[in-house]
Amino acid sequence: MTIPLQGSLMLDVGGYWLTAEDRQLLRQPEVGGLIIFARNIEHPRQVLELSRSIRALRPDLILAVDQEGGRVQRLRQGFVRLPAMRALAAQANAETLAEHCGWLMATEVLAVGLDISFAPVLDLDHQRSQVIGARAFESDPLRAADLASAFIRGLRAAGMAATGKHFPGHGWAEADSHVAIPIDERSLEEIRACDLQPFARLAGELDGMMPAHVIYPQIDAQPAGFSRRWLQDILRGELGFSGVIFSDDLSMAGAHVVGDAGERIEAALNAGCDMGLVCNDRAAAELALSRLQRLRVGRPGNLSRMRARSWPDTSYRQHPRWLQATAALRSAQLID
Repeated sequence: MTIPLQGSLMLDVGGYWLTAEDRQLLRQPEVGGLIIFARNIEHPRQVLELSRSIRALRPDLILAVDQEGGRVQRLRQGFVRLPAMRALAAQANAETLAEHCGWLMATEVLAVGLDISFAPVLDLDHQRSQVIGARAFESDPLRAADLASAFIRGLRAAGMAATGKHFPGHGWAEADSHVAIPIDERSLEEIRACDLQPFARLAGELDGMMPAHVIYPQIDAQPAGFSRRWLQDILRGELGFSGVIFSDDLSMAGAHVVGDAGERIEAALNAGCDMGLVCNDRAAAELALSRLQRLRVGRPGNLSRMRARSWPDTSYRQHPRWLQATAALRSAQLID
């Protein structure tokens, strides 16, 4: 018996406000989420109004952003400029500071009406990958897992679901998957003993997971995000992960090995992704949507776990935890 394909599409919009074209696209039931970028952000009030306008149209959508800290922080004006996570490792109270960062980030993202930031980064800093680098907590897998676990505690305390990336680890491959197809030639035993450790240890704490656009040829000829071996056998089967699997952006060069945007999203869902991201290319997003409509793809039932679990009060900057967290990060000279 053929099992009906399930999955959903996350896309983006072009500006500060929804256009008529955006609204028509977002009404399609195959669209399950929207991610915002710097071009969509003017100041906190505007982002909140954009979020409200999206929810008025489709209250079920998952609204996302990349707000890791360091150089990957879309929300800037009017928001705390968080450090890159690698800066925490040298601090004596690194786990406490990681939890503060998770809570602060999540509180600000939730306050403007979004559900999730795609964080934390669980890749290891092997000092080989420029695209990962200081985005990683550590080079040591056990230490990285401890710091990421503390960060996740902060997210959860604020009411946000946690998404680990980029499974099973992007820190060894040198190429940038935004513009090339990275290759990691190591064996599965080597990856299991090192880069896979944070994902394995935190599989039960994470609500979402994002695989890497990296090929690990000793395991599978396809990038991890298109590989049933990685997503079904290892992530679901061996690690017991039961949350939502998001593809990384299917417009990135690392995903082009599969074909056009329609072929990419079909391959990602067939491999085990629950939601495929197609960003910064409206024509590609429309092609992916058409493919899902033609396939009559059903909506996965686990997406609701990514919705915000609570919303901060408008006076959150007067909250004792906010004052404590910002004071601790300032004392460590990690924020201004």
